[in-house]
Amino acid sequence: MKTFITLLLLAFTISIQAQRPLDTIYANDQKNVALFFPNPIRQGITGASHFVFTYNREKEQYFGLLQAKPGTESNLLAVTSDGKVYSYILKYADKLPKLNYFIDKAESIGNESPTMEILKTENPATATNKDRTAYFQRASEYLLRSGSETIAVKRKKGIRLKLQKMVYDASEVYLVMEVKNKSGIDFEIDYLNVYRNNGNNKRKASYQRLHQEIIYKHKMPYSIINGQSQRFVYVFPKFVLGDNEKLMLELKERNGSRKVVLETTL
Repeated sequence: MKTFITLLLLAFTISIQAQRPLDTIYANDQKNVALFFPNPIRQGITGASHFVFTYNREKEQYFGLLQAKPGTESNLLAVTSDGKVYSYILKYADKLPKLNYFIDKAESIGNESPTMEILKTENPATATNKDRTAYFQRASEYLLRSGSETIAVKRKKGIRLKLQKMVYDASEVYLVMEVKNKSGIDFEIDYLNVYRNNGNNKRKASYQRLHQEIIYKHKMPYSIINGQSQRFVYVFPKFVLGDNEKLMLELKERNGSRKVVLETTL
């Protein structure tokens, strides 16, 4: 399974700030009520059909228009391009107290769960080495916080090697992995290498094993204590497996004979 990161992904798991009473916006079907946000609107949703919030879905703009028909109160949820979330109570009124609302960032109730695009301050391909490393660190932390999955797993002699995620972002690919030790003794890591395998290992003439260059390692452990596990991230230049290729992870013990080899076609 391959995970593709895009700014268009809306997580809608909101990190709520300290709760406060929501402000009320009044609207009717005779006039447009304009809402001006501090950043362009990416999405706006009303809780009932008799309230209609329109905004430019083709080209992001800073304002939207609200109209309403008589009915019970509802609410408006809006998300701006910077991930800020705004929420308001909506009520119908024959006479409107205001026609224009200029919304301040301080009115935001929180943020969307960040996507890797939101984490970016600039394109990693053109950033300085220091900036690239800082970005890789933030992105890796985000991936570790975003839960675990299982693409492939291999167990041998009490050591479990698991590939949890493979995430493409711009010109890089991220591998989220986990090593768990239930062998009874500590496991000191010599190396964990990643290869692209092409062909059949039994037919040496057609078999190729291509070592993948690691750009960045995040929370890679030196050893795994018995009874514990560690999740970590490797970052590589972007690659895509061919039809006959497999991804191979090779974990080797330092000063020992234990080795775990995991292969997957993804």
